[in-house]
Amino acid sequence: VRLVESGGGLVQGGGSLRLSCAASGLTFSLSTTLAWFRQAPGKEREFVARINWFGGSTYYGDSVKGRFTISRDNAKTTVYLQMNSLKPEDTAVYYCAVDRDRDANYDYWGQGTQVTVSS
Repeated sequence: VRLVESGGGLVQGGGSLRLSCAASGLTFSLSTTLAWFRQAPGKEREFVARINWFGGSTYYGDSVKGRFTISRDNAKTTVYLQMNSLKPEDTAVYYCAVDRDRDANYDYWGQGTQVTVSS
């Protein structure tokens, strides 16, 4: 299984970015969930958002609700994170992860993409 994130970069506060995570080698089932996490320097990893692959149900961390949107393209086996109204505190490395069987244990992780928001 391979997860490859892209789309990170430097953006001014209030701006937007869209992250992508292309998944390959993964067998999707009704239980498959893809998620985004982030980790800022000196801080613990933080849950950002998740989406059930087939049902499309979503769930967000409190700090990003109303600003970020997670979505997926089944044909491209890609999950996206649209980030709007970015704040300096959103600066972090963003990781894509897969939970194969909805047990809240993430089995596969990408290498991460850096997002930096300037004030």
